[in-house]
Amino acid sequence: MTFKDYYNQEVVEKLKKDLNLKNVMAVPKVIKIAINVGAGEAVTNKNVIEKIQEQISTIAGQKSMITKARTSVSAFKIRKGLAIGVKVTLRGKRMYHFLEKLIRIVIPRLKDFRGVSDSNIDQNGNLNIGFPEQIIFPEIDFDKIDKIRGLQVTVVTNAKSKEKGKKLFEILGIPFKK
Repeated sequence: MTFKDYYNQEVVEKLKKDLNLKNVMAVPKVIKIAINVGAGEAVTNKNVIEKIQEQISTIAGQKSMITKARTSVSAFKIRKGLAIGVKVTLRGKRMYHFLEKLIRIVIPRLKDFRGVSDSNIDQNGNLNIGFPEQIIFPEIDFDKIDKIRGLQVTVVTNAKSKEKGKKLFEILGIPFKK
């Protein structure tokens, strides 16, 4: 059974019952997943962005996009239009595949992990998780990385509140702090 089938058959029914919803369309669901890496050292080393882009594309299974600075910040030596990060947005089949990998493989591999904090969910029910290193993803070969970098994963939902979003993530299998 794919993760999408699991969501449609089991998660939707549990959410419908737990949140006392009569309409299936009112059940919160995951819309997209955004993966983002900021690369401040790209100011001095131009090859950094290409390496990060390659790693994020490997993790996501989709080509990543280079983000550029919107404004100039002299304190950080950043000029407008300079490449400072990499992002990728996942939807559909790739999104469900990544979500399954995140819940079943990546989160259990975290060192000293005691659960996701409630503060990681915003008032709209979206989950933000920061990972300190990209090597916790199984696709990354430790011997081929140049430097350990952190990355941000944002799971965007159509839940209208923090409570509905948390319930969705609990039923999907994301462990929260007690």
